[in-house]
Amino acid sequence: MPDAVSAHRRHRAAWYADLVGPLLLPASAVTAGELDGLIDPAEGFVVGLIGDTGLDRLPFALSLLPPLGVTVRQVEAPVAKRGEDPQPGVAELVKLAERLDSGSVYAEIPLTFGLMGALDAVAEARAGGLPVAAKFRTGGLAAELFPTPAELAAVIRACRDREVPFKLTAGLHHAVRHVDSETGFTHHGFVNVLAATLAATEGAGVDTIAELLTVRDERPLARWTDSRRDAARPLWAGFGSCSIVEPLTDLIRLGLMNGDDDLVNGGDRA
Repeated sequence: MPDAVSAHRRHRAAWYADLVGPLLLPASAVTAGELDGLIDPAEGFVVGLIGDTGLDRLPFALSLLPPLGVTVRQVEAPVAKRGEDPQPGVAELVKLAERLDSGSVYAEIPLTFGLMGALDAVAEARAGGLPVAAKFRTGGLAAELFPTPAELAAVIRACRDREVPFKLTAGLHHAVRHVDSETGFTHHGFVNVLAATLAATEGAGVDTIAELLTVRDERPLARWTDSRRDAARPLWAGFGSCSIVEPLTDLIRLGLMNGDDDLVNGGDRA
């Protein structure tokens, strides 16, 4: 935790600070007191709380944060395990959103059974004025945690149709789709996702969205994205990353830096 807080402090003071979102804190670390004494209340730290202790424990973790001198921008929590019905978890998270004074609430929905029904519930909550959005996992320690381009395209299209913003987590270490040399897993590229969500916003169908997610040649992908640099991005809220340096390096290399975009949402996860 000390290393994560120190690194995040450096990133927030750097020239690329506008690209860096909140420090992502697990609720388990907050309730264990790992953050005590690490932050000066005058700093104005902004954090995102990750509900790794279960939905029922989130309110307790949230109650501990304001005295520590931080502002909670977002709360994120899984609403179900793979194969479970996500509806009860979504309903519980919506109740939490009703009690929050500010900030967004992200329901991490498995890309399996009940996905579309859960998105309908999130859309209904948003229509009622609650700051609820979706979160999806795009990687992990097993191959099945990496959705195919067709699967991710269908999810992006479904969120577009329901006007539900979403964020992503895991696996998005580099800008362009690639195979990890150590694991053999094929990772999505975050610029691929950016291009795909921009296309979805413009009305593209699933096939076109999926095609952009499969592109591995960074040159046409960078040109396509750069030509839409000033386009609105109402769908994709950003992504959680364990690294700031890797995404930043790729953005610089591709000539896609833009200080107005809050693209790298997170980093230096504690």
